[in-house]
Amino acid sequence: MSSSMVAQRVEEAPTPAVIQDLVQHYVALWHESDTCLPWLGPPYTRGAQRSNERRLDHFLAVVSAELEYAPQTEPEQQAMWERIGLAFRDVARSALEADERALDTLLECGFLEATTEFARMARRFDPAITSEDIYQAGRNVWTANFLQLLLGMPVRVTPAIFAYSMLYPYSDNYLDDPAIPSATKLAFHERFRTRLAGEPIALCDRHEQIISDLVGIIEGQFDRACYPQVFESLLAIHRAQGKSLRQVRRNPAPHQIDVLGISFEKGGTSVLADGYLVAGSLTAEQRERIFGFGVLTQLMDDLEDLPQNLADRFMTIFSQTAGQRPLEAVTNRTLHLCARILGRLDGLGAADLEPFKELITRSVSLLLIDSADRSARLYPGRYLRELEAHSPFSFAVLRKRRKQLARRQVSLPRLIDLLAAPAFASAR
Repeated sequence: MSSSMVAQRVEEAPTPAVIQDLVQHYVALWHESDTCLPWLGPPYTRGAQRSNERRLDHFLAVVSAELEYAPQTEPEQQAMWERIGLAFRDVARSALEADERALDTLLECGFLEATTEFARMARRFDPAITSEDIYQAGRNVWTANFLQLLLGMPVRVTPAIFAYSMLYPYSDNYLDDPAIPSATKLAFHERFRTRLAGEPIALCDRHEQIISDLVGIIEGQFDRACYPQVFESLLAIHRAQGKSLRQVRRNPAPHQIDVLGISFEKGGTSVLADGYLVAGSLTAEQRERIFGFGVLTQLMDDLEDLPQNLADRFMTIFSQTAGQRPLEAVTNRTLHLCARILGRLDGLGAADLEPFKELITRSVSLLLIDSADRSARLYPGRYLRELEAHSPFSFAVLRKRRKQLARRQVSLPRLIDLLAAPAFASAR
């Protein structure tokens, strides 16, 4: 069975009107967004970039050294993170032009503690889980923690956040595995939907038992009768994931697939589910803004993954455009829309987060610029030089540092491995 046949089968359930409206709203905002490069601040001189690169090198040297001499006790680990934090502050003040209050918020609100707790919970739940899978799931934990901060809630890993985040490696990786027949994926996808809906289901194997157990953890925190929107949001992302199977096509006819709508629905519903799992219920305004943040993260992922998506023939707004039309307009629209979305996140309920919001806005712009450079062969040199002028580091230095880190095996999954170390877990 082809991916398109699978998609046709899993789209039988209609998309709720509220989700359709949100998708249409952000698609309209996308088309309204300017195709010219937005204001990214004053350009950096080459001297300023060199100064930032020295600070970046110091930060990377600190991280490399800490990974080489891994701490053996809890106090040693705490000291390690303090040293890394100091080095990060130095580079962030300069390269990200970060306000001291924003850095205090980022480093002291509980993100690191939540990441540590999640890594250990994941290893206790499944001792065989890989560091890469913990990192994949941990990215959703960071999204949920970010929403907690914006909603004025304590930053922590709740049972529901843990369970929803863990569903990513167990469900997404299964659906992405090319070795599994499409018919098998379809049957799994339908049973997964049945379990999310709270209906009786016969589980086929240990993999499905794990997923059922994770849904059970969510049910343990949120009673279905009292929090129906929590489970409606989970069904919404499940439905969107089914639609995203249509994005893998060999030779689609022009305009045959609503690539932008499918991508926005998947990204928006994914983070909207985080919002409901964080708060239990949301106002209409919170729902709209959180959905928008999911659209933002999806656009960031799609630009970062552009080379791989082209190789896999997976259609996103970027891979669909590449080779047919210039990518500058799509990239500029993304920068404009992301800035607009971020500009409205401070109204979700937290106290004054203006400095932190500025830091996040700056970071998102730089990540998008860096992702464009990773697909440099698809952009004209003139455009890349314009982007590079607004990067605190030269593109050549960033490329070189990425290669060096890869050779030294310095990565976020390795840091996650330290956080999940059994010695630390038993010491707590």
